[in-house]
Amino acid sequence: MFGIIPRETGFFDLMDEAAAVLVSAAEAYAGLAGDYGHREQYVRKIRQLEHEGDEIAHRTLEKLDQTFLTPFDREDIQALMMRMDDVIDEIDAAAKRLTLYQITDLTGWFVKQTEVLYRSSRLVSEAVNRLRNLKRPNGIQDRLVEIHRLENMGDDNNHAAVAELYCSGSDPILVMKWKEIYDLTERAIDRCEDIANAIEAILLKNT
Repeated sequence: MFGIIPRETGFFDLMDEAAAVLVSAAEAYAGLAGDYGHREQYVRKIRQLEHEGDEIAHRTLEKLDQTFLTPFDREDIQALMMRMDDVIDEIDAAAKRLTLYQITDLTGWFVKQTEVLYRSSRLVSEAVNRLRNLKRPNGIQDRLVEIHRLENMGDDNNHAAVAELYCSGSDPILVMKWKEIYDLTERAIDRCEDIANAIEAILLKNT
């Protein structure tokens, strides 16, 4: 009986939408780092993207409640969507702090981390797009491996950035502000690895 009931494929559109919003948020965050004089407009854009991500996640949960047969396990769909939303939340939190804390000058480590995050987000999107054909997930594994490598790079950058902060920072309040921004940015990179892990779990179950 189950074999003749078509599986709802609209979830792939929702996943692609969420991945595209994630990339846009990471791109805006990296753009902020490269054009800090216009930071307010980037922060506003990221805030709007955070709302869009929440709305897509909400639509996905509603669809899960209304759908009998899903392309793969519903808990895997939910986990994947929530983790993509988590990345956007971390980006939004970090971007807001740059203005709330009145950060006037960026550090080289911050710029590097926004680039790592953007590269990770692009790979996440490419991997998510390939979930439409689980029997032939062309190139998906290579992208997951690269996401893991970038997460390690992000960890190394964060450790070096915090060490430099503690060694050379003369203003303890500024040190505390930057430590929080660094940690939020690094957590966004970590969440990309969480997405890679979720995709790996889906592949193991379905290929």
